[in-house]
Amino acid sequence: MAVKVKVDPIDRDIALALSSSVGPEARSKIIADFAREELAKAQVQNKQALGHETPHTAFVDGQEGAPLDSVKPDGRIVFEFDLVNEIFAWIGEQLVLHSPVLTGRYRGSHKFYADGVEIEPGLNVPDAQEYAFVNIQPYARKIERGFSEQAPDGVFEAVAALANARFGNMARIRFSYRTVAGSTKDPDTRQPAVIITLR
Repeated sequence: MAVKVKVDPIDRDIALALSSSVGPEARSKIIADFAREELAKAQVQNKQALGHETPHTAFVDGQEGAPLDSVKPDGRIVFEFDLVNEIFAWIGEQLVLHSPVLTGRYRGSHKFYADGVEIEPGLNVPDAQEYAFVNIQPYARKIERGFSEQAPDGVFEAVAALANARFGNMARIRFSYRTVAGSTKDPDTRQPAVIITLR
C-alpha cells in the first residue's frame, strides 16, 4: 500500500519540440535526469516532514525496479512512496505520547483497525476503506472529555487534529467514536477514535 506520485517529466509541447531536434537516446536521458531531480526533491520534502527518507519504488515504463535510464523516449517514470505506514506509525506514536499515565493501562490499550478488523502491531496493513485507532479501556470516554489532569483537552481529538494538519493532503483524518468489535451496539459504549480514510 503506497501513495503514488507520478512524474510526467516533459509536457507534450516540449516533447514535440524534442522529438524533432533530439534523438531518442538523448530524449530518454533527459527524461531520466529530470525524474532523478524530481525524486531528490520529493525525498527532501519527505525528510523535512517525517524526519527521514521514505521507501519508494520506481516504475519505468510500467516495469517495477527497472533502471531510470531504461525509459523509452516517450516513456513514463512513476515513483511510489510508502507514506501510508508513516501516517499510521506517527498517529500511534502521538497517541502514546499524549496519553495520561497512572498505571500505563490506558497508554497500552490503543488498538488499530482496518475496516473493523484489529491489526496486530508489526503485521502488514491490508487495503481498507477505513482505518481507526481506538482505545479499548472503558474509561477512555472520560479521558477524552477532559477528566484527566494529564490530558485536559483529551487525547484522540487532539491527535486527530495534529495528524490532519500534518497528513491532510494524503488522507482524511478525523476524530469520532467507534464501537469496538465484540462490544454492544449501545451508543454509550462507543470509544474515542482517530479515523483515517486514504485519498
